[in-house]
Amino acid sequence: VQLVESGGGLVQPGGSLKLSCAASGNTDNFFCMAWFRQAPGKKREAVAGVDTDDTTSYSDSVKGRFTISQDRVKKVSYLQMNSLKPDDTGTYFCAGTPGLSLECPDPITQIEYEYPYWGQGTQVTVSS
Repeated sequence: VQLVESGGGLVQPGGSLKLSCAASGNTDNFFCMAWFRQAPGKKREAVAGVDTDDTTSYSDSVKGRFTISQDRVKKVSYLQMNSLKPDDTGTYFCAGTPGLSLECPDPITQIEYEYPYWGQGTQVTVSS
């Protein structure tokens, strides 16, 4: 399985970006994808996840500003990021895993879950 992120870049505070993550290889419709980020000098943190029933979860720091979605036919995950702040700066990673009994792990609450597949990351810089 390969995951490839795209869509990162430099944006001013208050601006928007949309990240994409395309999965290829041995995946099926219950393949789960989530988004993480890592700022310089900080630990990687979960940002958003989406379940097989399209239920979404977000970290408190992005709730209300970011929206995760997934096209299961095309096997692409999207992260729409609005009202960006300098604190959102970092490398954003897409992570993937086969579904667990037809459900996806919640990256926000199941912090111990280890995703087996990761993308290379895309840089997001929020600065004026």
